[in-house]
Amino acid sequence: MVCAKHVPDIQAERRFTPLGRVDRDGGDGTVNEVDENALEEARKIAEQRGDVEVVVLTMGPAQAIDAVRRGLQMGADRGVHVRDDALAGSDAFATARVLAAALRRIGEVDLVLLGMAALDSLTSLLPAALAEELDVPALTIASRLEVDGERVRVRRELDDVVEVLEAPVPALVSVTDGINTPRFPDFKAIMAARTKPIETWSLADLGIAADEVGVAAARTRVLGVGEIPAREQEVFDTDDDGAAGARLAEHLVAKGLA
Repeated sequence: MVCAKHVPDIQAERRFTPLGRVDRDGGDGTVNEVDENALEEARKIAEQRGDVEVVVLTMGPAQAIDAVRRGLQMGADRGVHVRDDALAGSDAFATARVLAAALRRIGEVDLVLLGMAALDSLTSLLPAALAEELDVPALTIASRLEVDGERVRVRRELDDVVEVLEAPVPALVSVTDGINTPRFPDFKAIMAARTKPIETWSLADLGIAADEVGVAAARTRVLGVGEIPAREQEVFDTDDDGAAGARLAEHLVAKGLA
């Protein structure tokens, strides 16, 4: 199972609604970049084992189905789109609850894969929250993944240590963009994706009430939104007596970079 999020194009100007929510109606969107790494990893596992069905799952408004389509192009066998107007403004905790309900409805799932963070909010909360909802081990920030029979092993490269974690399935793994290089779908894969099934489910299908999600149920809220301040540009002239080098060193020390 791969959870893939549809996010606004990170190259475009980001906008927020008066309620402090990301504006998802303006401009083009795309599948969350790190979720493509999760999709590629699922595809590799399916190719190696041969007995694996890959399902791509997303939650979001109408345009979020593009994330499912992208997953199908990248090798997923079928897709599920959870769509309901009441979901607008849901935080990571409500999202985890909805995705967990969808996973339980799908049936027996051995492995849940997703990116370590969504590039629209970068909270990195969802993997742990979803694992908690599913009551399965969470192996997060994986830069390498191995599936050996009924066990999953990951490698985590942190600031000053490398960890190897192992757990039985079912389990959840969140991946970094260093785990692989996603293959670009060829024309044959793109055409084949058009015939693969996509189901659309509402909150009622999952047995979740509207007041349990959305803005009213959110445990987090945005206190303020502002533009990123412009960076100050500093120019250091070259010279022959070493004064420019001294000024550069002073600048690095003042900025805490040396």
